[in-house]
Order: sequence, then C-alpha cells, then structure tokens
Amino acid sequence: MLRRLKRMEPYDLITNIIVFLLALLFVLPLFWLLTNTFKTSAQIYQMPPSILPEKWYTGNLEELFKGQPAFQWIFNSFVVSMGTASLSVLVSSLAAYGFSKLKFKGRTVLLLVVIASIMIPKETFIVPLFNVVESLGWVDTYQAMIVPNLATGFGTFMLYSYFKAIPESIRESARIDGAKEWTIFHKLMLPIVKPGLGALFILNFVTAWNDYLWQLLMARSKEMKTLTIGVASLQQDINPNIGLRVAGAAIAALPMVLIFFLFQRYFIKGATDGAVKE
Repeated sequence: MLRRLKRMEPYDLITNIIVFLLALLFVLPLFWLLTNTFKTSAQIYQMPPSILPEKWYTGNLEELFKGQPAFQWIFNSFVVSMGTASLSVLVSSLAAYGFSKLKFKGRTVLLLVVIASIMIPKETFIVPLFNVVESLGWVDTYQAMIVPNLATGFGTFMLYSYFKAIPESIRESARIDGAKEWTIFHKLMLPIVKPGLGALFILNFVTAWNDYLWQLLMARSKEMKTLTIGVASLQQDINPNIGLRVAGAAIAALPMVLIFFLFQRYFIKGATDGAVKE
C-alpha cells in the first residue's frame, strides 16, 4: 500500500485523498443510523453524543418486528421494487430498440416526445393518474404501485444509446440467416446491451424502493404498505421512542446498500459504457 502511494503522482494522490474524505463524509450518516439503532432513546438524545452504544440495546428491533407488520412491509417493498425494475427494463428495452433500429413514420418526433417527458415531474399528472387507477379498481393493490411506473422516458433514452451503437451489419446478418425480429432482439441485441440493462435495473429498483408519494396514495391498508411508507407512519404516530424510528430507517436503508455492493461492477460498467462509445 505504501509503495503504491509513493508511485502515485502528486495530482493522483491529492485526488484520491479528496475522494476518500468525501466517501467518509457520505458514510457517516449511515454509520450514525446503524449505531443509533442499538441505543435507547435516552442514549440517542444524550449530550455530548456517544459514537458507539454504551450498552448494545436490541429492544428497538424487537419492537419493530413484533409490534408492527415489518416483515410484510419488507415483502411488499421487494415485490413492488422487483416488479417495477424488471418490467420497466423490458418496456424500455423494447422502446429503445424500436427507436434505434426500426424505421417507421414519425420516429424522430416520437423520440423527442419521449425525451421531453423526462423534464415533466410526476407530481404534475399525479391527480389524473390517480383517477385512472381508482377507476380501474386497483387502489391498495400491487399493480397500482407497479404498472404506472413501467414506461419511463429516462429508461428509453438511456438504452437508446446502447442499441444505437450496435452496428447495423450485425442485425442485417441475422436477418439474412432467417432470424425474425423478436429473435434478433431477444437473442442477439439484449446480450450486447447487458451492462446497460443491469445499470437501469439498479436505478429503477432503488427509485421504486424509495418511492413515497405514489405508494402513500395507493397503499390504504396497513398490510399493503411498503417499508418506506411503514417507517414514515411510525414517525407520524404519537410515539416518543425515537430509537424505533431510527431502527425502521436503518432497515429500509440496508437493502439499498447491499444491492449496490452486490451489483456495483455492473452498475459502473453500465454507466461508463453508456457515457463513452467508440
């Protein structure tokens, strides 16, 4: 390690130090959240605050899982997040492939409309969207939290650059060999853009997991709440136990950290491949 530092140029050394300090700064809130999970409310409010618990207390987690349907909230979050991420990647890849490889009238105009939709915040059309979902009788169901988030302009635009970079000669060769359009898309094109699919899946999963407003409108019963909504409801209840709320926030944050560490190489590869094309 010391030899590697000595071989570094001064600019690289300073850059690495700055990146390390910034990473440490961003990790501190998560560290505080995890340590306070194992503190009593009195220890959390203690001044000056202690870095580590004086005595590790597990009562917050016990109360969270015994007094609240936390396991059901976690299950709901995984169902909604996995369903949204998987299906939205499929929809975005189909749309991106169509815009990049298929020729049809009005393609450029439609693509511009899709890209322009990225600039429209969801809050502007959430009322008519709610009316549509309510008229379908989907309120307080999984499909109400999944289906409206499947078609995204960002996902289509992100994968469009991947498909566009694939030489047209590959597709033409497959057509000469007798491959149908779906076969070309499914067996030839998708494996090539796999890094982009992985990066988009992670982004969509995190977005769905942390979604608050739409899930709050759709989840009416306590059993249909996701973990994000369930933790927020703990903060709204008349409950002086700040440790219980911190424990809920920590449980909600951990899956995101775990998923990033498990798939970070796919995420980084997908992001860099999408930014730099030969």
